Amino acid sequence: MMSRIPLRPLAYQTDDLALHKAIMQAAQQYLCTRNDNRFANRWATGKMVLLAGICLICYLLSLQQHSAMALFGWYLGFIFSGMLLVINVVHDTSHNAFFRSGWANALAGRVVSIPLGLDPDCWRVRHVIFHHTHTNIAGYDSDIDENGLLRQTPFQRWKPFMRFQHWYWPLIAAFTFPWYIWLVDWLDRIGLTRVTPRMAQRGLRGWTVFLLSKGLHFLLALVIPAYVLSAEFSFFTILIIYLACQMVSSLLFVMLIVGTHWAKSQFFEPPEVGSMPHTWYQHVFATTFDWQARPAWLGYWLGGANLHLTHHLFPNWHHRHYPALSQLIGEVAMRFNLDYQKISLTELLQLQQQFLKQMGVNPKSSQERSLS
Repeated sequence: MMSRIPLRPLAYQTDDLALHKAIMQAAQQYLCTRNDNRFANRWATGKMVLLAGICLICYLLSLQQHSAMALFGWYLGFIFSGMLLVINVVHDTSHNAFFRSGWANALAGRVVSIPLGLDPDCWRVRHVIFHHTHTNIAGYDSDIDENGLLRQTPFQRWKPFMRFQHWYWPLIAAFTFPWYIWLVDWLDRIGLTRVTPRMAQRGLRGWTVFLLSKGLHFLLALVIPAYVLSAEFSFFTILIIYLACQMVSSLLFVMLIVGTHWAKSQFFEPPEVGSMPHTWYQHVFATTFDWQARPAWLGYWLGGANLHLTHHLFPNWHHRHYPALSQLIGEVAMRFNLDYQKISLTELLQLQQQFLKQMGVNPKSSQERSLS
């Protein structure tokens, strides 16, 4: 769980100006050639409307079902499309990359996050402020905070059952959404974590918006289905289906997003004094992967989540640009001898499993073997 203790600001070594200039010039040339901008276009907005429509249709159809399996299928469509809205819209709005206007990004992110239930302000702080600026740095990156169930870095405590974590990690990943929606978001809002001081909306206004969003999610996802379907299903059945659908969506999200950073197996401890021993660009290339979506349309509907290194280099660009930007990054990286590779999904999953197995080994026994 994320501590509420303020963190000492961390800095990186000065970046190679030639590398920075090459990447930025390539990106700007790409925009100029297309007479384009870094924000969403009408096709991206249309995708948001389409996903919202699918979400609504699945929801309405779920309210007309009479068998548990049919209810689960349509309700999964509702929650899953809600997750796709978070990936395709909230992810970009949190970086102010969807619309030009900050208030439009905040409003869109707030509205489209209601079906899934995550608080976009809490998530923005964790993702943009803590994760992006401190990727895979122990104590700073909230995505790798110690949870007592998975050992995600060499600096975390080991427990005997963790030798099996490469088998049970999908269950932990599946509970991520319910955990954040119904506990962590509330702890952030109450003020028990480092997230609270960095929120955009605090005090009475922040609480009002937060409670209204959570209340609408609870009403939409549980109260209305329980009332409409009361003759067919108990509230307990609705709750189980809700939880199961959240878990399926959560597993996919964690596997494709957080797992990308596991795959490189590069983790760092913050220095006691001074800055990190490398530059920011070196840090991004050391901790993040791009992976190739097959077929290509899969990456489109995943909001460019497969091009995660590209996202970390260009977080303020809408994801519609990621395929072109990843190609430019590859060309520049080759000129500057940077380790850039676009792996397959199969390779990504294999690397994730290798990493979890490695972290599941008792570090003391590993040290003893290395000394013998």
